[in-house]
Amino acid sequence: MTNNKTRALLLTSLFAALAAIGAFLRIPVGESSFTLQVLFTCMAGVLLGPKYGALSQLVYVLLGLIGLPVFTAGGGFGYVFHPNFGFLLGMIPMAFIIGLLTRKDASPLRIALACACGTAVLYLVGIPYLWLILNVYMGKGMTFAALIGAYMLPFLLFDALKIAAAALLCPRILRGLSPVFARA
Repeated sequence: MTNNKTRALLLTSLFAALAAIGAFLRIPVGESSFTLQVLFTCMAGVLLGPKYGALSQLVYVLLGLIGLPVFTAGGGFGYVFHPNFGFLLGMIPMAFIIGLLTRKDASPLRIALACACGTAVLYLVGIPYLWLILNVYMGKGMTFAALIGAYMLPFLLFDALKIAAAALLCPRILRGLSPVFARA
């Protein structure tokens, strides 16, 4: 295995672990929580690129599904019926999109725009999944408008702050990684 591939896999593991840690750095809000997972997913996409950024989030989700208690409310395969599982799934394409959009230009503005696009993808996966679980599986009968009001709008300001943090931190980190790491 080449040094670059070894570093990429090491950093992939690191960002899977950071996603797990980010789940526990939380402020509960009803059935959901403010966490640092969006920040670490944004950073994974920017710093690791589309392939390894998405892989880091896939590893995180798989670790939770096999039973490690790395999600905000535990772990195990039954978590697929948790209302917020769609957001965990959304972190995988989120990191991929961010990595793709910042592959050739990792300026702070480009990172912020890419992270905003990635966050939109997160919500495009998470909100419909949430609707499905709450309405079909749990029988709650919530409209999309009610879901957006309860599960998206309250989080947008905090997400914007995490995007700003990623846009400020990632260029500096990339400068430190660039001699030893090529994003894939």
